[in-house]
Amino acid sequence: GHEKGAFTGATKQTIGKIELANGGTLFLDEIGDLPFDLQAKLLRFFQERVIERVGGRVEIPIDVRIICATHQDLTAHIKEGRFREDLYYRISEITIQIPPLKDREGDALLLAKSFLNRLNKEYGKSIRNFDPDAIAAIESYGWPGNVREIESRIKRAVIMADNALITTEDLELDLTDTESAPLNLKQIREEAEKKAIKRALNHSDFSISETAKALGITRPTLYSMLDKYNLHPKTD
Repeated sequence: GHEKGAFTGATKQTIGKIELANGGTLFLDEIGDLPFDLQAKLLRFFQERVIERVGGRVEIPIDVRIICATHQDLTAHIKEGRFREDLYYRISEITIQIPPLKDREGDALLLAKSFLNRLNKEYGKSIRNFDPDAIAAIESYGWPGNVREIESRIKRAVIMADNALITTEDLELDLTDTESAPLNLKQIREEAEKKAIKRALNHSDFSISETAKALGITRPTLYSMLDKYNLHPKTD
């Protein structure tokens, strides 16, 4: 925000986004990409909860809930000198680690259908659903770009699709790019066990005790299965 006359072209007072969020929630997306020099300014605001508009001399108190998000590993950035440690501890009082889409079974198709409904309205289309091959591809593809990638592919498909059903060609996915479901019962059981362990680890924030409890097995059994499937989480 700035005051009238603060610089050339500042013809009126403008309220900044932090001030606009006063009394509500301020969401800072991709805070891990914030330039180092701006981190000090943000830290000062977090500590003092006051701002000054550009060209102003009056401190304005701000009461706001702050939520930050990032895809970066901030602890690694701290070691590399790219992120302030004191700022990290200010924003990490309560943390929620969202597992990648590939570890959230069923979420990919749920998100795809949600994006399809929204984009249908946005672009005035009437695409009913995905064809069986497209559904199979969505469920088995790894989605390395997570939610952004699935939204991007659905958006392209909605724009380009000529039929009532979206195909793998519309999504630019090929079933050969995905992992087909096994038929062997032993392999199916092992895959199910591996997925269940991964989900339990994610839900328990990688606590061995809580993971074993959620799975209904003992800690020694869990350690044995972690070795079997080459899963090495942080231990509690």
